Amino acid sequence: MEMDPDTFDTLVNDVFEALPEEVTEGLENVAIAIEDLPEDGSLDLLGLYHGVDLTERGQYGFGEMPDLISLYRLPLLNYCEDEDDLREQVRITLVHEIGHYYGIDDEELHRLGWG
Repeated sequence: MEMDPDTFDTLVNDVFEALPEEVTEGLENVAIAIEDLPEDGSLDLLGLYHGVDLTERGQYGFGEMPDLISLYRLPLLNYCEDEDDLREQVRITLVHEIGHYYGIDDEELHRLGWG
C-alpha cells in the first residue's frame, strides 16, 4: 500500500484522537513521532516505545525529555492491504506502545490482543 507522509500523519492523528480516554488520559510527557523506518532499516518493526515505563520511574523533575513512541510509516504501509487495515494496525500499534508506557510487557499485551 502507498500513502504520502502528510496523509499518513493525518491518519495517525485521527486514530490517536479516536482512542478511548482510558488509554490516553494518563499519558504525560510523551511524544509521538512518525519515522519512515526503524534504525536498522527493516520492515519488521511497526512501532517502538523509547523511555522508562511508569512502573520503573521515579518522579519527573523539571526539564525532563519526553518519552517517545515511534511509529514506522513504511513498515506499517508494507504490512497493510488497504486504508481500513492501516487504520486498525495504527490503532493496535499505538495502544501496544502506550501499553509499554504503562509498564505492560509484550506477553501481557499479546494476551490482551494488542500484540
